[in-house]
Amino acid sequence: MTKMTDLKDLYVQQLKDLYSAETQLVAALPKMAQAASSAELRQGFETHLEQTRNQVKRLETVFADLGEQPGGHTCKAMMGLIAEGDDMIKEDATPAVKDAGLIASAQRAEHYEIAGYGTVVRFAQVLGLNSHVETLRASENEEKATDKELTALADTINAQAARG
Repeated sequence: MTKMTDLKDLYVQQLKDLYSAETQLVAALPKMAQAASSAELRQGFETHLEQTRNQVKRLETVFADLGEQPGGHTCKAMMGLIAEGDDMIKEDATPAVKDAGLIASAQRAEHYEIAGYGTVVRFAQVLGLNSHVETLRASENEEKATDKELTALADTINAQAARG
């Protein structure tokens, strides 16, 4: 572990955490899409996969600007969230109930990412890295939009799950 002596060091560490989280999601989202029985939910996961790939590229741009390498850190929180999603995929559940559980798992991951991007946006503001603020805020806004889309899908799917 590298000693952190200022906000920039913490900023780089938090960016590495997000990078790890996003790259883990690139691997997890196809599994979630395949497990979804709702065509809308499947499409939502596939759309978010493309967004996530773009978010990884944005982070790589920020790292290049900082002269830093993106790897070398594993986001343990996202590992846990993905493991819970994998557990839901394996559940013996009716299609609507499984879809409701997949949405719950996905929203937990989205909320983690929203918090992470919100943090690095604020750090970039304090550090005067205005181009980073714009780049990272774009990803934060995408995560918020995905969360809203999942909530809208949940309204329908949760009602179906309630009926059994």
